[in-house]
Amino acid sequence: MLNIKPDERFAVFIDGSNFHATTKALNFDVDFERLLKELRHCGQLIRAYYYTALPDNNEYSPIKRIADWLDYNGYTVVSKPWRDFTNAETGHRRIKGNMDMELALDMIKLADHVNHVVLFSGDGDFCRLLQEVQDKGVRVTVISSMKPRPSLIADSLRRQADDFIEVDDIRDLIARDNIPDHDDYEDDIGEAVVLK
Repeated sequence: MLNIKPDERFAVFIDGSNFHATTKALNFDVDFERLLKELRHCGQLIRAYYYTALPDNNEYSPIKRIADWLDYNGYTVVSKPWRDFTNAETGHRRIKGNMDMELALDMIKLADHVNHVVLFSGDGDFCRLLQEVQDKGVRVTVISSMKPRPSLIADSLRRQADDFIEVDDIRDLIARDNIPDHDDYEDDIGEAVVLK
């Protein structure tokens, strides 16, 4: 799956909202148990991080269930409460929960302890982060998608990476066999979502 040598130490950083948007656009759901199994076959996996914003109250959210499952099953979930805004004129609710800073700090912290990092994101804001990590001698693989058009990955991020893997090329390795019912699955988890 990854171009990582068996003796290489590596860490995985999953930008939850970005990766979710990518797989949703490609019309499949990730089986995170299968994904972790595949990652563990690539080299010496030190840590697999998953970043997501969560509601800070008892409000029902499927992402809470996903985050709990990930946390109990081999992933290190990094989260913070999302912020909730309501437009006084339209009544639309907007949720924000950007996890870029947390991801960047963790990647820089681990860069001295790994040979390779894998970023599941297409967010161009991470270009400078990748450059910093590469300057420490760490190779970087980015996993995202150039499909559909417009591309789901920033061209600058793809160029900055040492290796790029198209998500669609590994779909058979990481996709869920069955798609959950719409009621059981949150379609609009992201950094900025408008709810009516």
